[in-house]
Amino acid sequence: MTALAPHLTAFLREHLPRERAVSPHTVKTYANCFVLLVRFASDRLKRRPTDLEIEDFGTDMIMAFLGHVEVERGSCVRTRNGRLAAIRSFFRYIEYRVPTCLDQALRVRSIPSKKANKTLIDYLDRAEIKALLDAPDPRTRLGTRDRAMLHLTYAAGLRVSELVSLQLRDFPDRSLSTVHIMGKGRRERVLPLWKETQSALRAWLVIRPETEVAEVFLNANGQPITRDGFAFRLAKHVNAAAKKQPSLLRKRVTPHVLRHSCAMHTLAATGDIRKVALWLGHASIQSTETYLRADSEEKLRILAAHGGPEISPGRFKPPSDTLIAMLNDVRKRA
Repeated sequence: MTALAPHLTAFLREHLPRERAVSPHTVKTYANCFVLLVRFASDRLKRRPTDLEIEDFGTDMIMAFLGHVEVERGSCVRTRNGRLAAIRSFFRYIEYRVPTCLDQALRVRSIPSKKANKTLIDYLDRAEIKALLDAPDPRTRLGTRDRAMLHLTYAAGLRVSELVSLQLRDFPDRSLSTVHIMGKGRRERVLPLWKETQSALRAWLVIRPETEVAEVFLNANGQPITRDGFAFRLAKHVNAAAKKQPSLLRKRVTPHVLRHSCAMHTLAATGDIRKVALWLGHASIQSTETYLRADSEEKLRILAAHGGPEISPGRFKPPSDTLIAMLNDVRKRA
């Protein structure tokens, strides 16, 4: 039997950041997955987490955990597949690290991902975005910070991980006209900013507490704001903005919805999906095509381009053949 703890520690602290050079965000995401998995297995086997062994995590255990993620935790299929991807990565590492577990690793890695529905994205229209950006109170320190965060997230189409990791050095020469972003997959991009966004950022930086923390946006304790912290503040301002725009109450506004809103408005302004992909930092334009499916204006332009087909009028005539009539009757009753 092989203890899990030493190998899981080496995987998260050495293999991922040093050998594979993945981002700290990816390491954190994988660590979150294994926290859930280890706790689940510990409760199921009635053993302490430190006493668990790699052999305890066979396909039955992994499948049970994935079911737990979907049913009991209420996660979506994409989240379930993300947990599975982290587990597969660990067992790919185990293949050459622990040869005696090779067969088990191959079995776990063969667990298939589940097909997910490709639903339309949620986004805010311009009136809703304006109400949201105006919601934070600029007369308070937290309101000034929140307005800057919301402006920058929407203007640059930032992922929440990109926002909370943004540092002062990411504004070249302390100029706020552009921002340097290290995105997903270590893809860099430099974006210009609107004057309104620059003003919101400048107002925050003037009152930002003096601290050795390099991140731009800090919480009330002077530490870098977290993903959950930003989501909490966003929900608060959505409720406030809903007083001016009640339509916000019918939408589920998450931090990523601001990124979607930026993409949809950029697509409407330029009509070029390649420019949207460039602005958002997508690795492939296929990732950007989801915004075309959500764009109703684009569909209306397609409909107007070729018009409806001319159909000659006619009248339905029932089949005269008795056999065909019987088959149609059976088909209707089935």
